[in-house]
Amino acid sequence: MSADDPADEPTPEEVVDGLAELKREVDDPEAREQVDDLMAQVAELQPRGLGNVIVGFDRTDLAEATLGALLFGIPMFVEGGTSEVGAVLAARPLALAGTLAAAVALVYGIVYVADYQDVRVRDPIFGVVPRRLAGVVAASFATALVAMTAWGRVDWAEPWLAVSTVAVAFVPMAIGAALGDILPGS
Repeated sequence: MSADDPADEPTPEEVVDGLAELKREVDDPEAREQVDDLMAQVAELQPRGLGNVIVGFDRTDLAEATLGALLFGIPMFVEGGTSEVGAVLAARPLALAGTLAAAVALVYGIVYVADYQDVRVRDPIFGVVPRRLAGVVAASFATALVAMTAWGRVDWAEPWLAVSTVAVAFVPMAIGAALGDILPGS
């Protein structure tokens, strides 16, 4: 192979991996920040579509997550079973907590584990919580809360029951938000 052979050139993923390795070796905070910026720039060079390197969470991602949440959530708003399951969860706080934890775990799995896209964590909240995870979960829960309230599906005179019912709608909405966010590839 010649030196001009395109097969000899590193892929953007290889460049990002090399920069990540360099970042681990650099002690200077300013230099680490420059490496982070370079990693983000290389990630942005990826063509659109499945297989993108996705970094950050912006208003476009928020809109995609909200749309995905609505698509999966509208059936939950009109289905009476949502209120029935909400009443069951309201009587079982551990089941409610487990339901919420399972929804967050599903979102994490869809976004970061299922490998629909190459989603990278950059500047996590408090150094731990990925911004995309927080954004998708917040968008889907807020959408469930507002829509269930606006459509009169919850009665805030009984706040615990209302929160439990919103949590039931939140589960499929969180799945829809995660898919809506990552499948377009932005």
